[in-house]
Amino acid sequence: MNGTFKPLVLLVEDDANDVLLFQRAFSKLNRIGDLFIARDAYRAEKWLMGEDPARENLPTMLPRLILLDLKLPGKSGLELLAWIRGRERLRRLPVVIFSSSSEPLDMEHAYDMGANSYIVKPAGFDALLETVKRLCEYWLELNRTSDSEAT
Repeated sequence: MNGTFKPLVLLVEDDANDVLLFQRAFSKLNRIGDLFIARDAYRAEKWLMGEDPARENLPTMLPRLILLDLKLPGKSGLELLAWIRGRERLRRLPVVIFSSSSEPLDMEHAYDMGANSYIVKPAGFDALLETVKRLCEYWLELNRTSDSEAT
């Protein structure tokens, strides 16, 4: 990662407390990436398709990483994951499920649908900060994909 470009990270999360914690973590780790929030699958889909339904002036480039909660209003995280994997332009985007569920069945379904990773949300800000730091170091700095520089 060079010094002038911060990769985009899309967090799809409806819980206001979790959003605030992620924003604080990304703020503390300001070198790691720019965090954008979609509070439901509808907004995430619109942004990923290049539309801006809320007139929020979101970036037009694709995120380098999607952090996706399973339990969302309307369309679930798994349904959004299936939608992403069904789109040629989006199917290679790294999607990490970030859920409070540690149910083996949820994990199996997520991996079956094409999740790249599954992380159970840690308790407490310090644990979340460390998790986000390690997660972003891997997916944004160490991991390479054939089209990572194009997105």
